[in-house]
Amino acid sequence: MDKPGIIVITGPTATGKTALGASLARRIGGEVVSADSMQVYRHMDIGTAKPTAGEMLGVPHHLIDILPPWEDYSVARYIADAQRCVGDILGRGKWPLLVGGSGLYIDSLLSGRSFSARDDALRRKLECEYDESGGEAMLSRLGRFDSESAAKLYPNDKKRVVRALEAYLSTGKTISQHDLETRALPPRYAPLKVALTFRDRAELYARIDRRVDAMLARGLEEEVRGLIGMGVPPGSTAMQAIGYKEMAAAIRGELGMGDAVEKIKMESRRYAKRQLSWLRRDASAMWIGWEGEPDIEGAARTIEMEISGQ
Repeated sequence: MDKPGIIVITGPTATGKTALGASLARRIGGEVVSADSMQVYRHMDIGTAKPTAGEMLGVPHHLIDILPPWEDYSVARYIADAQRCVGDILGRGKWPLLVGGSGLYIDSLLSGRSFSARDDALRRKLECEYDESGGEAMLSRLGRFDSESAAKLYPNDKKRVVRALEAYLSTGKTISQHDLETRALPPRYAPLKVALTFRDRAELYARIDRRVDAMLARGLEEEVRGLIGMGVPPGSTAMQAIGYKEMAAAIRGELGMGDAVEKIKMESRRYAKRQLSWLRRDASAMWIGWEGEPDIEGAARTIEMEISGQ
C-alpha cells in the first residue's frame, strides 16, 4: 500500500514559504500544517512572521496559536499534533501541506521517528540533582549505563545530559538504543518536498535584514515587552527565539537597542545558512531558486503540474 501523500514547502527564512503554501493549497484543495517551532505560541505574531488572515487566503492553517508562550513545546509533541492534523486532512480527501522552516520538526514527522517518553517530574528531579552535584557527576552517572551517549556529551550540556538520564530511567532503554530503533522505522509519508531559496545568497541576506527592519516597524519591541509583562520566563523556549531573546536583553538594559537589532539580523542570517545546509542533505528535494521577486503563482502552477503528473 502506498503511504499517504504530503506536500512540504520549506526553505530558509524570508523565502516566501507562507505565500506559496497558501497559494498552492487554494489551487489544489489543501490545508496548511505549520512546521514552525515558534508560531505555535500565542501573542508572538510579529517576530515569528505569523501569517495574517489575509495571507492565509481563506485556507485553513493548523498548529498556529495553540499554546501560551510560557509553555515548552517539544519535537515529540509536534509529531503527535501534526500526525493528527495530517490524518484528519487526508481523511477528508484534501492535500496536507507542511509549511515552515523547522527542519527537525519536518524530518522527524516524515521519517517515522518517535521520541522516548517525557517524564516532567523526573526531569525536574534530575535538573535539581545536576545543579547540586554538577555536570561531571551526572555525566559519570550516565556513563554507567549509556557509555555511547556519555562519550558524545559535555558536562556543561545540562539539557542533553539530563535528557539522556531521563530516557533511561523512564523507559529502561538508553537514548542511543532508542535512536537506533527509530532510525530503522519506515517513513510515515511519501512527500513531495519543495525547498525555496534565492540563487544569490546576498539577496537572501538582504531580504532577511529588511524583514527584521519591518518587524521592528510593526512593533516587535512592544510585542516582547508584552510577553515580559505577562511573566514569560527569560529561559522559556519562546523567549529563546531569534528576535525575542535579543530584544528582551535590550529591554532589560543588557544590550544596546542598535546592537540588539544587528544581532537579530546576524542570528537570522546564520539560521538561514543552517537551514540551507540541512536541506541540501536531501537529494529528493525539488528546489526553486528565486531570481529577484518571487513568482509565487508561477511556482504554485509548477508544483500543481508536478503532483498531477503533467
